[in-house]
Amino acid sequence: MKQGRSLKEAKAERAAKKRRAKRRRRALVLIAELFTLFLLLGIGYVMNKYDKFQLNLFGEEDILINEGVKQEHYTSIALFGSDSREGQLEVGTHADTIMIASIDEDIKEVRIVSIYRDLMTKQTNGKIKKANSAYFNSGPKDAINMLNRNFDLDIEDYVTVDFGAMADVVDMLGGIEIDVTEAEAEEMNRYIAETAEVVEKKSSHIKSGLQTLNGVETVTYSRIRKNVGGDYGRTERQRLVIQKLIEKVKETDISTINKIIDEVFSQVSTSFTLKEIIRLAAGVMQYDLGETSGFPFERTDGSIEGIGSVVIPLGVVENVEELHAFLYPKDKDYMVSDIVKEIAGEIEKLSGYTRADYKEE
Repeated sequence: MKQGRSLKEAKAERAAKKRRAKRRRRALVLIAELFTLFLLLGIGYVMNKYDKFQLNLFGEEDILINEGVKQEHYTSIALFGSDSREGQLEVGTHADTIMIASIDEDIKEVRIVSIYRDLMTKQTNGKIKKANSAYFNSGPKDAINMLNRNFDLDIEDYVTVDFGAMADVVDMLGGIEIDVTEAEAEEMNRYIAETAEVVEKKSSHIKSGLQTLNGVETVTYSRIRKNVGGDYGRTERQRLVIQKLIEKVKETDISTINKIIDEVFSQVSTSFTLKEIIRLAAGVMQYDLGETSGFPFERTDGSIEGIGSVVIPLGVVENVEELHAFLYPKDKDYMVSDIVKEIAGEIEKLSGYTRADYKEE
């Protein structure tokens, strides 16, 4: 039996989001801020600070890629934002932010898609679970494999950033100015003490209105979702935070940048070798940010027994086709793999939703 909001409501929400998108250029989401920082720092800094990363190098046999899947001219990277409470970024860490970055090597354009953390996906153990279950239960390797198997991707590397890193960056930049609504302030005050404990900083209750948020307040603002727009509202707040941070970073002196590197790199886990990082950094100032979006494109919300509240894709195969058209616009010959079709059948049987349901509305 189908549960959750009606398809008509879901369609209305998507239409509203599209209208808002026409009025502004989408910004990078949470994890991309650190990626941008790396680019601004330069190759020399990365080389000198490489040993500060939490390195997790994979063997060729560790990564699963569906047969026939290979994106020419593109490099795909998995980006994760973690809520680590002990400073470790492996198994047992919730990946509250899951993103795919597609780099067009020919025109130097980067496109980014956020994967909603509650999205129904098939895990490497064969179970249908939320997308963020893969990282929590098995770490970044299985999280990459989950993305590859469910969406016909050829991701081989990742970057994970602890949310504590974001708090440190904000504080070292002197805070960011945000106009906080009454509803947002109320939710922030419910969780700000917990955030402070996690990132090991002090906190105090805040009021609504235009103000300069410190690191703890900014992280809390970026993560609240209940009663303030859910995951979709949270994503919008994260975009605003990233815009403010990027503006600040561009005005920051090199001495402060160096201090930020020393503080932040130890809160970053990656599978990139030094050679690969240098290759990416070498041409990074030529890169332009293209479009960004959330996935799945057509979706609804629901509750599935044994899984909980989930984001349900309206047509798994169709959404994956649209994902490839968005991330890899040059690949006109892409055809969904048999593995994705099998996964689609399992998810649609369990949820009761197909793309046909959406089209009937």
